[in-house]
Amino acid sequence: MRMKPILSVVIVNYNTRDLLRACLLSLRGSQLPAQVIVVDNASGDGSAAMIRADFPEVCLLAQPENTWYCGGNNLGIAAATGDFVLLLNPDTVIRPDALARLVAFLQAHPHYAGATARLIYPGGAVQRTCSRRATYADLLLHHTPLGVLLPGWRRRRSAWQWYADWPRDTDADVEVVPGSCLLMRREELWLDDRLKLYFPEDDLARRQQRPYRFLAAAVIEHHEKSVTRTWLATRLYFRDLLIYTRRQHGAAAAALLWAGSRPLLWALWLKKVIQPA
Repeated sequence: MRMKPILSVVIVNYNTRDLLRACLLSLRGSQLPAQVIVVDNASGDGSAAMIRADFPEVCLLAQPENTWYCGGNNLGIAAATGDFVLLLNPDTVIRPDALARLVAFLQAHPHYAGATARLIYPGGAVQRTCSRRATYADLLLHHTPLGVLLPGWRRRRSAWQWYADWPRDTDADVEVVPGSCLLMRREELWLDDRLKLYFPEDDLARRQQRPYRFLAAAVIEHHEKSVTRTWLATRLYFRDLLIYTRRQHGAAAAALLWAGSRPLLWALWLKKVIQPA
């Protein structure tokens, strides 16, 4: 009889076939066996066919349309059977011991909300992941002219929010962890699928109000795919920003941020028009 896995890995994929293949191959080499679930958001690059042909052990949830990051992850979480669920980007390659280290930590520390690994670029440079929970003032400083008027305050708040004095080479308690590598207990993990791509980690952190653990010895290579560096992604960012703000700070706060953020959005649109990709 096949034993239930302790860990389920959920990967939401959209047109990243070759990167996804490398990710799945690395998961095959993990010291901790896991149930692997791929939610394919109607990719047009043959991702689903590649999984069926080369990775029969993977649970493939092929979608007829794009369910985005939050909706897709919720589909994967619903299908997961492990006690723990890791949300993992398809543009990652895990080290063999990374998953075992993450799960062992949460097993030994039930008062933590979750854990994340140290993400590095393919060249070895460490990515600046993890942050403190942003306040409403931080949202205003970074998305409205207030940050231009008060640049010193904005810099100080940014340094505070992003743990500027921490080089990510040691374990640490953090408030917000990246959705590209987020391990939690299955019963506590659910994303607000009113959001499409942005702020689900911040929303989770505010709902949990418990620390996460950054484990420096658990290493995962992350390519940071450029699919999110598009005008569509920019518009979705501002959309999700307002949905998140309304949920966490109320309708009046969201309306003020909407009005204040328009100059930045218009400036980004003008840049796109003047300097098209």
